Amino acid sequence: MQKFDFLVLGGGIAGLSFAQRVAQHGTVAVLFKKDLEQSSTNWAQGGIAAVHTADDSSALHQRDTEIAGAGLCNSKVVSIVVNEGPERLKELIALGTHFDGEDAGDYHLHQEGGHSKRRIFHHADSTGHEIQRALLEATRNNPRIKFFSPANAVDLITTHKLGLEKDAKNRVLGAYVLRADTGRVEVFLARSVLVATGGAGKVYLYTSNPDVATGDGIAMCARAGVAVANMEFFQFHPTCLFHPQAKSFLITEALRGEGAYLKGLDNERFMPNLHPLAELAPRDIVARAIDSQMKKNGWEHVWLDITHRDASFLREHFPMIYETCLRYGIDITSQMIPVVPAAHYLCGGVVCDEHAGTTIAGLYVAGEAACTGLHGANRLASNSLLEGIVFAQRAALAAILEPALPAEILVPAWNEGSARNSDEEVVIQQNWDEIRRLMWNYVGIVRSTKRLERAMHRLVLIEQEVRDYYWNFKITSDLLELRNLLVCAKLVVECALKRKESRGLHYTLDYPGARDDQLHDTVVRLADLPG
Repeated sequence: MQKFDFLVLGGGIAGLSFAQRVAQHGTVAVLFKKDLEQSSTNWAQGGIAAVHTADDSSALHQRDTEIAGAGLCNSKVVSIVVNEGPERLKELIALGTHFDGEDAGDYHLHQEGGHSKRRIFHHADSTGHEIQRALLEATRNNPRIKFFSPANAVDLITTHKLGLEKDAKNRVLGAYVLRADTGRVEVFLARSVLVATGGAGKVYLYTSNPDVATGDGIAMCARAGVAVANMEFFQFHPTCLFHPQAKSFLITEALRGEGAYLKGLDNERFMPNLHPLAELAPRDIVARAIDSQMKKNGWEHVWLDITHRDASFLREHFPMIYETCLRYGIDITSQMIPVVPAAHYLCGGVVCDEHAGTTIAGLYVAGEAACTGLHGANRLASNSLLEGIVFAQRAALAAILEPALPAEILVPAWNEGSARNSDEEVVIQQNWDEIRRLMWNYVGIVRSTKRLERAMHRLVLIEQEVRDYYWNFKITSDLLELRNLLVCAKLVVECALKRKESRGLHYTLDYPGARDDQLHDTVVRLADLPG
């Protein structure tokens, strides 16, 4: 049994920022599902949005965010994030994060789709990697912070789950954790738990997300009884590299911010005829436009053309994209890039308040796993890293006030019963592939009620197979991910069925327009879903 003051599930920008802050008030355990750099933060290319120039303002940033959010942003939360964000960014810089332009005395800022001003701080085209590096350096040698890797949280431990204090408010006590290196499940106790496990992009066949993005924290919170909201709003990034050997490689929106054109295989631009902002239109509009062009014309991809920009500029500002594409035989300075849309960012998640708190005492959530109200129906580009650091700070301020765990509470060790080692790992792979493919085909960029109903019906059947497998065989990392992926898939479908309109990232053929009577969050609980 491991006991700490604070337990952090996930080591991206939200998890590490939180750990660095609460370590001043107690001991901290940070769980990394894989290695220390396997996080969505590490994959973030574009940057982090924050007001910096004299011609910009928090009011403009808030307006841009709420326009992108299509009427569903929580204005109070948006105000909190855009006003507190610049100070949190300064703290990141003080920790050792480097952004382009600082050596010249000021920062080189990008402009991305939906932003009215240049306010995107970036480190070339690998901003997330730089932030991850700085945060790891700031936390890994802190004697009060202990890293565990590889370690998969299995489920949250709460007082109600243990049958304790049934009449009192449910309280988190920690989590059961699979130590993947030993195959043993251990008890981790803590007075405060932060879920910062990232998103669930792997629920789709094509995604820009790393392999760890299987919705673990969302599924765990849902199983513990916490509501989730707005899971139907899955952002599909318009431009992922289309190449048979490339896996989940994102072509940052900043490339379009610097003038890249989208063209069909007929070499004609199509965005100027579809939106006043052309290639800089919000991501949902661009993704649907590409999807429409591909389906209408039978194309496997479209082109992204930046060849008209200076070659040295491209190599200097987008070195990772330049070098990666070159490995696949594409020189972006002289050749167009083949791109397709892919699942990128989940705007919904675990419902939390403005302090990142949930309905379970001591349980907090931040980053992509959370539904804070910032994004509404569509995330404004580069607001996600900003949200992560703002809510990590707010969660930390609340978590340090949580009381210590009562000494008399006894948490039972993990009981695997008669579970045995599996000789049918193919079952996991088969169900994994089927979930991701049916989600892509039935719950993708364009949806319909019939497709959604078919998806839910099949997911319920798969759930029965996974449940039987889970209780009969010893758990593994792959099995945990499959179980969590399935929960997230059902939550996405249920939220999509509840929204009887098309708004932001959710587009359905049965309700092609937005409706005033649907101007609310879709809040669901796992216990209310079919199956």
